[in-house]
Amino acid sequence: MNLHPADLGRRTLLAGLTAAALAGLPAFTASAAPALPAAARAADSRHDVVTWAASADRLGDGAADRAYRLVVRTSVGGDDLRIRLTNALGDRPVTFDSVRAGIRRQGAALVPGSNRRLLFGGSPSVTVPAGGTVTSDALPGRLPAATDLVVSLHSPDAAGPASGHGMAMQTSYLAQGDHTAEDGADGWRATTGSWFYLDSVSVRAAASTGAVAALGDSLTDGWQSSSDLDRRWPDYLARRLRRAGSAVQGVANEGISGNKVLADGAGQSALNRLERDVLTQPGVRTVFLFEGVNDIKAHSGVTAQDMIAGYREILRRAHAAGRCVVGATVGPFKGWSEWDPAAESVRQEVNAFIRDGGEFDAVTDFDRVLRSPYDHERILPFFDGGDHLHPSDKGMQAMADAVDPAALDCA
Repeated sequence: MNLHPADLGRRTLLAGLTAAALAGLPAFTASAAPALPAAARAADSRHDVVTWAASADRLGDGAADRAYRLVVRTSVGGDDLRIRLTNALGDRPVTFDSVRAGIRRQGAALVPGSNRRLLFGGSPSVTVPAGGTVTSDALPGRLPAATDLVVSLHSPDAAGPASGHGMAMQTSYLAQGDHTAEDGADGWRATTGSWFYLDSVSVRAAASTGAVAALGDSLTDGWQSSSDLDRRWPDYLARRLRRAGSAVQGVANEGISGNKVLADGAGQSALNRLERDVLTQPGVRTVFLFEGVNDIKAHSGVTAQDMIAGYREILRRAHAAGRCVVGATVGPFKGWSEWDPAAESVRQEVNAFIRDGGEFDAVTDFDRVLRSPYDHERILPFFDGGDHLHPSDKGMQAMADAVDPAALDCA
């Protein structure tokens, strides 16, 4: 019998749950293994790798006594799940008194028995300071790749600016009151298209396994791709890396719609969020930098030399942190309302630097992938999501297919 990957993941999880229940142990707990010699333990060394991420921005005001059931898709599988909660844009501390992780069955309903409490320093409650993040304790057990993980959290006192990711392209769920422990969907009567307070999930994987963080704007965030189907180009890339058996398996999507390299606005600029969103994510070997169209088309006086200076600063800081950087050329956008010959000139000069400057560790030429052979300033109609800037699902897939997996493992 052939199983869909999600069903296989559920069966793997349920098998662990059943064994744990029979043994009177918490779910996800693996059976004890015999002690290994020191050399064997060293050879079997493991580390944390990000399996999902989303950049934080302001999401309006938080609400007291509200619960969130957030649906996210894993990229790399592993053990000992951890999540990171964010209050990066908050102006006061926010407390979470119940945080749980489980596997989605359908909608807001979870696989029975999979919904387990997460602890923070051994406590079920945690307060995240204004401007800060907090990482949970490890949750023992196996979390497969390509799994719909559900993180449910409740805050009794949230107020002021809420931090999270606005354009999730994924349906999550809201409830008034603490319904986090419930497996069923009855208490979750409202939906949301945003991820609140959660900005990354990591697992324990082999030391040879790494991750790539895609630093970008709406094209990386997935605008114009199909909602609830995981068809952003980083999603296609995660599936491709898994099929290829690449050493880089984790994919962190750090795109924010409207984001710029140089200036804050739609989220903090790439320069200002690089440390939090990319360099502190566990297991990241490579930064995939695909950003700049919003700086260029804004007509704010930004020159190609300004853009190049911004790219060089990201390169400097990423290299200083021991990360490689793959640069992607800025795609065509003629037909978008802000396009004009002056902006196109800046784009061409920027792309010449990315392609031929020799400063990136590798280059992916998204411009050549997406552009029409009849007009290089326009996106190919087959790849156009409809607004002449953002790719369709087919365009997203073509972008992922253009990425060389070996270039992502460039350390």
